[in-house]
Amino acid sequence: MRDSLRSIRRRIFTLAVTTTLIGTAGYAAPAQASAQAGGPAVVQTATGRIRGLVAEDRRTFSGIPYAAAPVGDRRWQPPQPAASWRGVRDATVPGSRCPQPDAAGTSEDCLFLNVTTPPVSAGSRLPVMVWIHGGSLTTGAGSDYDASRLLAGGRVLLVTINYRLGALGFLAHPALDRGRSKSGAYGFADQTAALRWVRRNIAAFGGNPGNVTVFGESAGGGSVCAQLASPAAAGLFQRAIVESAPCVNNPAALPWWRHLTQSESLGVQAAGRFGCADPATAAACLREVPIDELLAAAVPASQIAFPPAFGGDVLPEDPGVAVSSGRFNRVPVMHLGTRDEHRLFVALEELAAGRPITETEYQAAVRAQFGDHATRLLARYTSAAYGSPSLALSALFTDGAWSCPALWTERALARFVPTFAAEFTDRNAPPLFPGTESVSFPLGAYHAAELQYLFGGPVFPDRLNAAQSRLSRQMVRYWLRFAATGNPNSVGSPVWPRFTPRGVHVQSLAPGPRGIRPVDLAARHRCALWESQMG
Repeated sequence: MRDSLRSIRRRIFTLAVTTTLIGTAGYAAPAQASAQAGGPAVVQTATGRIRGLVAEDRRTFSGIPYAAAPVGDRRWQPPQPAASWRGVRDATVPGSRCPQPDAAGTSEDCLFLNVTTPPVSAGSRLPVMVWIHGGSLTTGAGSDYDASRLLAGGRVLLVTINYRLGALGFLAHPALDRGRSKSGAYGFADQTAALRWVRRNIAAFGGNPGNVTVFGESAGGGSVCAQLASPAAAGLFQRAIVESAPCVNNPAALPWWRHLTQSESLGVQAAGRFGCADPATAAACLREVPIDELLAAAVPASQIAFPPAFGGDVLPEDPGVAVSSGRFNRVPVMHLGTRDEHRLFVALEELAAGRPITETEYQAAVRAQFGDHATRLLARYTSAAYGSPSLALSALFTDGAWSCPALWTERALARFVPTFAAEFTDRNAPPLFPGTESVSFPLGAYHAAELQYLFGGPVFPDRLNAAQSRLSRQMVRYWLRFAATGNPNSVGSPVWPRFTPRGVHVQSLAPGPRGIRPVDLAARHRCALWESQMG
């Protein structure tokens, strides 16, 4: 059990929607949609014409290649332009998910995106929102996210993307790239290539290429941090929304970003396990390793076996350093977390062990993680104060790995760009992960809980009550207004104050009277303690 508890540290910031999403068919459009012979169902892109599905309230175009298949010699190479085609390409079903554990129907030929639009007229230039999915940088697909709630809230185009995952997206090795410094960041480079595709093509769908918001949650939110820090992404988006992914992390609790040299060292070790230890032939050897062997190296799926690397030309420096120093793509940012982020991960540990965490295991996990600081932290996060070792552990990591780093990120951003900070606080959010409702403590406002308030479709069935549905509609109004203007405020919505460089109050997002109001994030999550602990 102690080893299981230690694995929590590796799970932080990595798991978005794995149990629910793996193996779920992508959602393309409502059942009544139909392909038409022309008109709004056919769009001319830079590489050829595509035919999608048209319904009364939307058009959906799925499985559009935004880059060439990264196979053969293109494995572990920067994304290359997609080839053109003749005739009209079918765009009525999603393309293959990128290879990932326990998912059928995956292929390395997976660099596809999906576009959903409301009905548009000639000359429409609607705001565009580009979603980067989470899932540990190991699982997930863009087609899992349905635009129903967003389209019900206003006129916007939603683009969802696939990107290389696991070893294929983030393995670093000095023999790769023929001496270039892109190792360890292929998945991030794919995301940037998708943004370039949007700039070049989205006007044909009725979108405004000069009004693009990139947004994501968990590992997808961390990917947004990477795009903010990436010089290659400059000018490709005008706003950013980061959910449950502090760009400035707490290295004592969350050492997520790794320098390229560290990631290359891990890659050399992995290459040895794959039978590719000879530096002279490692690149060619790695490109011949069967995909099943690469996927096995990423099990369990809730861990990042190949952590994202900075220090190359895709991501020159740690995004937290870039944000804190002002060396990032300066656009308005919405940044938010959930009140009880880490309860999900402790719940998954309980389910794996088949029992709650004991006091001995709790204290051992904290001492293993925080060393000399553990005694001070355990004195403040006692099981008696929180009700159980599981809840104490959840609170400690929620504060130290998520909420206070979120506050540090928001303060850093606010020095340079308009910043709007929030915390999702609905502690009765319906469970998204099978089995977690049976653990020994309530999940509260857990990691990923807000996704069902923003997206619909089979992956996120509507289980919201009336008050939660009202919160969902208000959240969608905030998101869409921010995408349109860079400011979430509009007439009829509760005022959301702009965050300041020394701020402590963020917008609480919860149902019911006064559920949406400013709250003191620093006090709620003991951030003074964590700032002194970081020292």
